[in-house]
Amino acid sequence: MKTRDFDYHLPPELIAQSPLPQRDASRLLIYHRQSGHSQHQQFTALLDHLQPGDILVANDSRVIPARLFGRKASGGKVEILLLQQLEQIRWQVLVGGRKVTAGTTITLHDKEGVPSEIIAEVTAVLPGPQREITFNQPLDNHWQRLGHTPLPPYIHQALDDPERYQTIYAHPPGSAAAPTAGLHFTPELLLALRDKGILLEMVTLHVGLDTFKPVEAGEVQQHTIHSEWARLTPETARRINEAKLAGGRLVAVGTTAVRTLETAALRSAGIRGPLQTMSQRDAAGETAAICPWQPVAAFAGPTDLFIYPGYRFRAVDALITNFHLPQSTLIMLVAAFMGQEEVRRVYKTAVQEKYRFYSFGDALLIL
Repeated sequence: MKTRDFDYHLPPELIAQSPLPQRDASRLLIYHRQSGHSQHQQFTALLDHLQPGDILVANDSRVIPARLFGRKASGGKVEILLLQQLEQIRWQVLVGGRKVTAGTTITLHDKEGVPSEIIAEVTAVLPGPQREITFNQPLDNHWQRLGHTPLPPYIHQALDDPERYQTIYAHPPGSAAAPTAGLHFTPELLLALRDKGILLEMVTLHVGLDTFKPVEAGEVQQHTIHSEWARLTPETARRINEAKLAGGRLVAVGTTAVRTLETAALRSAGIRGPLQTMSQRDAAGETAAICPWQPVAAFAGPTDLFIYPGYRFRAVDALITNFHLPQSTLIMLVAAFMGQEEVRRVYKTAVQEKYRFYSFGDALLIL
């Protein structure tokens, strides 16, 4: 399977540079997998397409002000993007700057450019711009003074309100990027969904390296997806399983919720260890030809589940997602859920209809 099979043409003017004034004013393209029929509505129409007893599952991870700036002892500028906390003061990061080698020390600067008391030391050099960095003290009490919101590189417009890059239900801090499918929800819409009898449950997946790392391998199967920390609590797993047994559909809000739920289903099925090759194993017939619904099991820890065409979904019935970058692991997951040809057709329609793309863009509901 070629990485280029997931390419498409996107006019630059369709990349949303800022959020809409009202979160749920975004457009919603609804795609029905059984009939192949599409509809074009506003995001609030989600109410009309979900049924009492359905279970919305969203990722409640909060974006940390993960972009830091500082200078080396030599005076050279360094930019640090925090990706994953390994220990209290040790992080996996991306760095921008010259000669950021092992042993390099970096003095962090505050938002005014004034040197702070926080010192970072590069303790390990990883592939490409990745590094392990150890700080001289925890960052917990210094986020607001030192950190900047890590907007994606395709957004060139400053964000007036950093909270617009957070979901309204974001809680545990830890992500380097927002789970953007959730940005469309408002308190009013969530209350309306609840009043209709639609359940809302939360999982946590701290978004990390693969949001920023393109698929560089020519063959999809050769790409190594990096693990991200995720959690599904026992109470949430129990409520999801009970609602499913009562006939509800499991509707994932975003690709991160999909990966968390499918990881939980694989763990429930007794599959342990790395999950990277599950799509390949499914396509090769190493698992059951038909995958009936699999209950989800509580877990907390890393997941390296790489979902691309060939993967058989065990938990998720429907998906709300944004429109993703070409040749990304995210569009590959969507293609696994709705089919490669269908993705091409739907994305072509979205371009023709001038939908807004990427993080601050419009949404796609796949039923």
